[in-house]
Amino acid sequence: VQLQASGGGLVQTGGSLRLSCAASGRMFRNNGMGWFRQAPGKEREFVATISWNGGNTAYADSVKGRFAISRDNARDTAYLQMNSLKPEDTAVYYCAASRYATITSQPGHYHHWGQGTLVTVSS
Repeated sequence: VQLQASGGGLVQTGGSLRLSCAASGRMFRNNGMGWFRQAPGKEREFVATISWNGGNTAYADSVKGRFAISRDNARDTAYLQMNSLKPEDTAVYYCAASRYATITSQPGHYHHWGQGTLVTVSS
């Protein structure tokens, strides 16, 4: 599976962005997907995950209620809708495909990673 993340950009506090993760390869529809982020000077952290059929999702506490992960298996694409953005959401966002069909927040469970897309939230 190859992953291409897009949709990042500069947005003001309180604004919204939708990230997309386009996948190529036959395995996308069988894999759980996840979004992670890495802010400058910080370690990569889990943001959200979705199961292979979209039936289960999970979020980091810091984004719960503001972000929503989804997927369209017909288009081999996963999404991250980000609302009520805050300056602390500023980071490079990465999408990843899990080894498993279910949700997981563990980076080690992901074996394919996209290149990242930068989200900058201005105050």
